[in-house]
Amino acid sequence: MKKLIAFFVVPFLFLGCKEEPKKEENNDAIKSEAQAFLDEYTKTYVKLYYDSSLAEWDANTHIVAGDTTNAHNVQKANEAFAKFTGSTEVIEKTRKFLEDKDKLDITQVRQLNTILYSAANNPETVSDLVSKRITAENAQNEMLFGYDFKVDGKSVSTGDIDEVLRTSNDEKVRLKNWESSKAVGQPLKNGLENLRNLRNETVGALGYDDYFSYQVSDYGMTRQEMLDEMNKMVKEVWPLYRELHTWARYELAKKYNAKEVPEYLPAHWLPNRWGQDWSALVNVEGLDIDAALKDKQPEWIVKEGEKFYVSIGFEPLPTSFYEKSSMYPLPADADFKKNNHASAWHMDLENDLRCLMSVEPTAEYYETIHHELGHIYYYQAYTNPNVPPLLRGGANRGFHEAIGSLLGLAAMQKPFLAEKGLVDANVKIDETQNLLKEALNYVVFLPFSAGVMTEFENSLYAENLPKDQFNKKWWELAKKYQGMVPPTDRGEEFNDAASKTHINNDAAQYYDYAISYILLFQIHDHISKNILKQDPHATNYYGSKEVGTFLKDVLKTGANNDWRELLKESVGSGMSAKPMLDYFQPLMAYLKEQNKGRTYTLPENL
Repeated sequence: MKKLIAFFVVPFLFLGCKEEPKKEENNDAIKSEAQAFLDEYTKTYVKLYYDSSLAEWDANTHIVAGDTTNAHNVQKANEAFAKFTGSTEVIEKTRKFLEDKDKLDITQVRQLNTILYSAANNPETVSDLVSKRITAENAQNEMLFGYDFKVDGKSVSTGDIDEVLRTSNDEKVRLKNWESSKAVGQPLKNGLENLRNLRNETVGALGYDDYFSYQVSDYGMTRQEMLDEMNKMVKEVWPLYRELHTWARYELAKKYNAKEVPEYLPAHWLPNRWGQDWSALVNVEGLDIDAALKDKQPEWIVKEGEKFYVSIGFEPLPTSFYEKSSMYPLPADADFKKNNHASAWHMDLENDLRCLMSVEPTAEYYETIHHELGHIYYYQAYTNPNVPPLLRGGANRGFHEAIGSLLGLAAMQKPFLAEKGLVDANVKIDETQNLLKEALNYVVFLPFSAGVMTEFENSLYAENLPKDQFNKKWWELAKKYQGMVPPTDRGEEFNDAASKTHINNDAAQYYDYAISYILLFQIHDHISKNILKQDPHATNYYGSKEVGTFLKDVLKTGANNDWRELLKESVGSGMSAKPMLDYFQPLMAYLKEQNKGRTYTLPENL
């Protein structure tokens, strides 16, 4: 994922700005006045953004129990950022300039709209609320990332838990680890309710109905439009998901020697803490990437990712990237913790680029490094004179994730892996099993992201879901969209949704990932068929300067465009799930054959 630093800072007022342009002034004068404002705002914004990034980086990479230094620094930096971006003067001046938007350049208008969007998260008129929200967010993050997960009284990492869920055949061991992974949600429950209230009240000061609606507005969409779009996505993949769900129920019942095939999937049977990725259920013979990587060093994995981007025409990463990033697991005897969730950071909106993760020599991390470097190279591409710092972001938030996921997909296809020497180019693989493995990743993810996560956060923020219904709602949605149920009773003493980091600190925008999967298949389909002239299921981007040129053209404008127009210009159509459905269509006949005579428990239509 790309690291999204929340817009909660504000520096100093623009006391030196000229009076607002009078209506009779010519367009050049109005543009000049607006540009002077934008230049002055940007200078302070970038400084405070960097201060906030540095404080957040320390808070994520060096967590010491009981040490409040990082929390103090984050609070201070984020309050300064919030005070500046949400200042009444900034809001008033921005609105005044936008009254004359027809006389301004489109790039100026986009920057002004960005300023107003940022201000809505930190309005000076409710500065006490903003300060309380920042304090609450810091406390929630410290609790989440500093949590001591334990199994049988022994401290374990989330990586340890993930490994058990991916590989263990011992159902009792799996259950213990799954329950441990959810324990972090309990102490986060009160904080989540408090954050919901503070976030809603903060954006309400500038006219937004709720925080979910505020986040959605970044796409130029209403809350209902986004919910309708997500519902449409799930409905489109539902026939295939229903087949996958039926297949998984029977296969896992066999694996765990269950007396009966359960109607719904017990959560601890699945190889992921949230049931969002089932790809570990299938091993494709001849494509054992874990075996090929097991003797490699984590540093090698990262360098291989960089080599791929350089091969298609991107520049090598700056030395500072390796010096400043935190990419490897901490030593066992480390006296501090770190956030292990993979993320890419554009620290200063210029050239300070970093990754945070804990790379190990596995297929999952091989894919992840290509994904995270996709964000890094996106940052690099739009850090150019044609994109003002205020517009150095993805065409939309989903675009950023799409590029990362696109390169993650490309890096796991057989011709690419053969080029890298990780599989034998001559080995025959079961193409159906390979497609099944991919579907258990990409297709399975959509009901979780577009369904469970999106609906839960809509209920949380837009419908003010009561705290005593958090867990009930979470598992209702998991059953409806994923066909997944908890292995034991999960009453309201639990708060299983909050075990997902995004619920706490990347709030009300998980639909970004659903959108990214739709976009990635659109872009991959275009690259495969129109540039490489290859089967979308078996591509090799490596060394293709044409692919690099195409990607640079998509990336280089950042947010200085209309994302709908950019998509249409790039791939020839608006947002559509058709390329994704076409990609997995060959799997349907196989799954229907496998499921012949089996009982389906998910409805035909959602």
